[in-house]
Parts: sequence; structure tokens; C-alpha cells
Amino acid sequence: MQYRRLGHFDHSVSILGMGCMRLPVIDGNESRIDEARASELLYRAIDRGINYFDTAYPYHQGHSETFLGRALERNGLRNRVQLASKLPSWAIESPKDFDRYLNEQLQRLRTDHIDCYLLHALKSDWWTKLYDLGVLDFLDRAIADGRIGCAGFSFHDELPLFKTIVDAYDWSFCQIQYNYMDEEIQAGRVGLEYAAAKGLGVIVMEPLRGGHLARPAPPEIQRLWDRAAVQRSPAEWALRWVWDRPEVTCLLSGMNDLSQLEENCHLAGTVQPDSLSNEEKALTNEVRDQLRHRIKVPCTACGYCLPCPAGVNIPRIFSIYNDCFIYGDQRFPHRIYTITMNASDLASNCTRCGQCEAACPQHIQIMDMLEEAHRVLSEKPED
Repeated sequence: MQYRRLGHFDHSVSILGMGCMRLPVIDGNESRIDEARASELLYRAIDRGINYFDTAYPYHQGHSETFLGRALERNGLRNRVQLASKLPSWAIESPKDFDRYLNEQLQRLRTDHIDCYLLHALKSDWWTKLYDLGVLDFLDRAIADGRIGCAGFSFHDELPLFKTIVDAYDWSFCQIQYNYMDEEIQAGRVGLEYAAAKGLGVIVMEPLRGGHLARPAPPEIQRLWDRAAVQRSPAEWALRWVWDRPEVTCLLSGMNDLSQLEENCHLAGTVQPDSLSNEEKALTNEVRDQLRHRIKVPCTACGYCLPCPAGVNIPRIFSIYNDCFIYGDQRFPHRIYTITMNASDLASNCTRCGQCEAACPQHIQIMDMLEEAHRVLSEKPED
């Protein structure tokens, strides 16, 4: 495993971090973490040298933090990791809420400090609210009294706001979405370079775009990859593309089985910045262009649209819908949608309240796309 200093924070983190938003679950229920499998993954990750673990207040409907707290109590493991969690930006209504949520998170995590504390999913309205309520003074106090080690923020808005936030405080690090499909959205490449030039560590989320970039490639995409002089899995191509940027401190992977963990850890022990050839970069761009033509909904399954008041499982539906086009086969997605999904989860339950669109960091027209997805997935394909 390789390690890099996290910006202004006087500690180094593994270049591969474990994202704890997509831990193994029981019966597809996000609130029921499969603690046996998740613990095995966590302990193996630590053994393989991963020391950065990223969670947040709402992950797994509030159970990710409590699981991590219990798991890291074992054999002094808490002292071997840099633990990251996030203030729930949307829930803050008064200055008292800053301390209330942080103290609750410390209890959930069974620790007296959170090493890396982020303002979660900043966008214009949440940043303005937090700033006006005095969040920067709160961060100063929490660092001074030892409840947090350093401060950062995760981001889901446009580049001008990103630069404004970077310049507003002496942040140690930031967290941005970055992968070869999304080089120009949100903070993007320019934001990556801007933050690094200011001395911030940069944590990358969604390097595999919610797992989409790790899936077996459809035949015409695989034929492009097959032209490469060095053969790699789709996941390795995507991770190498992110790690090729020297500005990246750490990327987060939501690994939920041991084979993913081992593949990613092996790569994290050898990959170097600026190691992709010009030919490999051009090939990746060609794959990106072809995939962009196939994906209908740019959903990363981040879950910010949930819970839907009507119970619609929005990320799951969009994942199934995209599979129709990415892999060119409607039969399997139709079966998954009509047979395996609960009736209460289906897109037909959407009431068009708009709550999901207001929360979506990808700015997807969710209500219209749900209607179209239901139409396509409900229709039985011809044999």
C-alpha cells in the first residue's frame, strides 16, 4: 500500500480508502448491514494497509457509523485508522446543531475524536446556510478541543462555488466526484487542480461511477479495451485513470467483497502517477465517448434522493434501466424490475413531489426519467 499526506493534516492516508456507503447488506435492505461479511472486509482492508475509512451520518440509514464504531473497538483497531465522517449539512437548523450532531456521531463511532470531518455534500443553499450559522467557527472549536483532527468538505455543485468554498477556510482536504466519465462535471479536473494548488488533499469519490465502470464491458466496448498493449479489467482501467493524476491523495472504493478488495489493494501497491501512456489515455477517452452514448441516466447511486416519500427505489430503477442500453439486452432488466423488485419500490409510485430532484447532485430530471424507465422496463421484450 502507498500513502500520501492529506493536505495540511499532519498524517498520511492510504491512496485507497474504504467507502462505507455500500457495505454488504442482508436481503437488499440498506439498513441491515451484513455485519459478519462487512467485518471480514474491514479487518482484511486494515491488514492490507488501508487506513482511511469514510462514512457519514446517513449511510445505511444511519447504521454505517454504529457498525464502524463496534468493529473498530476490536483489538485497538481504532488507533490504526484515519476515520472520516461528515456533518449532515441538510439537517442543520441552528448553531447548536453543529455540536449536537458531532457529539452524537462520536457516540455512534465509539471514539473521542473523528480524524477527518467533512461538511457533507455542499451545494449553494447548504453552504450559505452553514456559513451564516457559523460553521467555520464551529470547525475551529472542534479542532481546538480535539473532537476532530482536521476539516474538509465534500462537494456536489458547480466549479465557481467550489473555488469559493476552497478559498473560504483553511481546509485540510476536500472530496470530489471524479472519474473518466465525469472529468468536467461539478468540481472536475479544474477543481482538482485548483484545490491541490492551494495545498488541500483531494479525496476522490465515485471513481467507478457507482460500480458502473467496474462491470464487464459490452462486446463493442471490450473490443476497444482489447486493442491495448497491456490488458486490464474495466475496474483497473478506471482506477488507474484516477490515480494517474498526481493531485489525487486518495480514492474511495465501495468494496463489498474480498475479490474487489484484493484487486484494488494490489493495484494500490504498484500504481504511479503519470504512468498511463498517451495511447492509453486516448483509448480511455474513446471508451468514455462510446459509453456516454449508451448511458441514459447519469445516476451514480449516491442515494441523496432517498428516502423517497412514496417509497420509490430511484437508484435501483435507474441502474436497471441503464443496463438495457449499456449491455444491449432488455430481457434481464425486465425480469429484475417486474419479478424481483417489490411493488412498493416501483417507479409507478412516483407522485412527482420533486424532493428527489432538489437533492440530486447530478441534476437529473428524475421524475420524467422514472416515468420513462417504468414504461421501458414494464414492457415485456420480444424473444
